[in-house]
Amino acid sequence: MSDESVHDEVIRVARDLIRLDTTNAREPGLGNETRCAEYLVDYLTGFGIEAEVVARTPHRGNVVARIPGVSTGSAGQGAESLAFVGHTDVVPCDPRDWTHPPFEGVVDDDGWLWGRGAVDMKNEVAARAVAMAELARNGFRPRGDLWFVAVADEEDGFEDVGMRWLLEERTDIRPTHSVNEGGGERLTLTDGRQMICYSVGEKGTLPVQVVAVGEAGHASVPTLGRNAVPLLARLIPRLGNGLPEPSAAPEAMAMLKALLGRDEADLARALAEAEALYEGLGETIRALMGSTFAPTMLWGSNKRNVMPARATVEVDCRVNPGTTPTDVEARVRSLLGSDLPYELEWPEPMVPATSSPVDGVVPTAIAAFLEAEGDPGVMLPTLCTGFTDSNYLRAAGGTHAYGFSPFRTTPNDVLEAGYHNANERVHVDDLLLSMRFHVDLARRVLG
Repeated sequence: MSDESVHDEVIRVARDLIRLDTTNAREPGLGNETRCAEYLVDYLTGFGIEAEVVARTPHRGNVVARIPGVSTGSAGQGAESLAFVGHTDVVPCDPRDWTHPPFEGVVDDDGWLWGRGAVDMKNEVAARAVAMAELARNGFRPRGDLWFVAVADEEDGFEDVGMRWLLEERTDIRPTHSVNEGGGERLTLTDGRQMICYSVGEKGTLPVQVVAVGEAGHASVPTLGRNAVPLLARLIPRLGNGLPEPSAAPEAMAMLKALLGRDEADLARALAEAEALYEGLGETIRALMGSTFAPTMLWGSNKRNVMPARATVEVDCRVNPGTTPTDVEARVRSLLGSDLPYELEWPEPMVPATSSPVDGVVPTAIAAFLEAEGDPGVMLPTLCTGFTDSNYLRAAGGTHAYGFSPFRTTPNDVLEAGYHNANERVHVDDLLLSMRFHVDLARRVLG
């Protein structure tokens, strides 16, 4: 097939996926990812690819597809495998805020595809599905298995019907390498260089509740008892701006070396240089140097005329690979001090941070693709401050999991503005670029 016809195909698949409303929220009947799952299975099996819907809940299905490796079986135990990964659910939206209806998949005269999921992440799901189809119809015979996994419930995870459950249910899905969302943004620095991000991991989470402990009393006489609310108001500022002190965390240091072209022992100087190269980048890298603490929820008395004995702030804590709950507790207590009465509560267990090698097989293949394309960009490893399903892949089978899909025509400010926001859009040329990259990646890793 020509590039033009493949381009039309990947646009069509992306538009079809956007038109299937798979809004994920904690309301009965939402999600409906099986709509996309059945569409993708029909599409892939049309090219002779093994594909099926795997569901814990009927309307919230996951897609599992595979082009088997020629070494699969007893003789192929050592064959490396690769997975194209994505999710088919999207976050809620209000159509009143959109230039074009969010579930119509409009392509405008300038080549912009509009719709919920155009960036997060039905664009990448479409590109990866069409790459599978292109490989299959051209007779690609990978050394090891090539998987395509598109899951439900990534945006919320509350119902546990997506990647975590799927990997528990299907122990055969243990790819050596994978590529998922979380990278591909192109940063133009103040010195003219272009940096292309690829994600090597995600920070973990361990929320903590700081409970100020006082004594209840009637609000008509504020000096009676010891109102816990003012105590909490004194504790919260002690968390500071929520950022860690600069430290030589491996992922942060890899970013600084790629940006500065050298190892820099003076971390404050290095962060200032990074900030001067791209606004906000220094703060982002500092956030990767340790645990961050962001107060997000407050509660105290349930009656206006009662001063509470306890008042609570919940803190969103994001942790680096290797951080333990003991480390987090020690840091929180050191920030809060010991002169005010408080207790710590832990509403959820830790989700550990995970990461993959900065210079692994997939990053090497990404660099080779960019070089072959004559792309001027320099690769920039990043640790995602949020969360993706790559975390589950690393935890289940030690997968070297990365986030990357290339963007050349869609500016970074349009990408950033589109995540979970109104008027989400991507340029259609980047759909073809992404599809071509994934074909190239499969051939380099498994060819």
